[in-house]
Amino acid sequence: MDEAEFDRFADEYRALHAANIRLSGESPEFFAEYKVADVAALLAGRFADGPAILDFGAGVGTSVPYFRKHLPRCRLTCLDVSRRSLEVGRGRFGDQAEFVHFTGTRAPFADGTFDLVFFACVLHHIPSAEHPALLAEARRVLRSHGMLVVFEHNPYNPLTVHAVNTCPFDANAVLLTPARLRYSAARAGFPAGVLRYRIFFPRALRALRPLERALRWLPLGAQYSYHAPRG
Repeated sequence: MDEAEFDRFADEYRALHAANIRLSGESPEFFAEYKVADVAALLAGRFADGPAILDFGAGVGTSVPYFRKHLPRCRLTCLDVSRRSLEVGRGRFGDQAEFVHFTGTRAPFADGTFDLVFFACVLHHIPSAEHPALLAEARRVLRSHGMLVVFEHNPYNPLTVHAVNTCPFDANAVLLTPARLRYSAARAGFPAGVLRYRIFFPRALRALRPLERALRWLPLGAQYSYHAPRG
């Protein structure tokens, strides 16, 4: 993980992202919120006092307001290798989450600190050979009942591939297949998880989005999610 690479785009992240996804008709906030809403649905009824959540690779904190909206009682920690991204996030949301620097090897938390570790389109920026160790670190900081949730871009969706190939901050990205993610999670010690494909319809066809629940098995969505218990 190259800190300087992410520092370089911290101040213009949203504008670059918005330009890159314009064909979808949606904003970066749409993509950030649906992920957190999915997480909230997974956790429904599980934590009366609010879960402790680690946003692993949180960047500038784009997900923070949606965690506050959908899981208002959660205790949220944002972790990232980019100090500049953390500065931007802390300036925007410093009263809503804790922002912590990650060296790229060991997360600065004790074993069993969190109920959920959340990766939102992070792993494709990191060489796949490093994924098992990184996910093992996520497993280390999870409590025994904890859950891993990963969202990634779908390499089988041609519009997604085009968006990634033309995005400045994805210049060194390598899209991650679901099979590779499952393999890395298994090597990290996670039991078998659940795969779901997401975002089948652009904004122009948003009236069809209620159908997505029935299509989550179909490997054509723009993104996919994978969740697994700590085990």
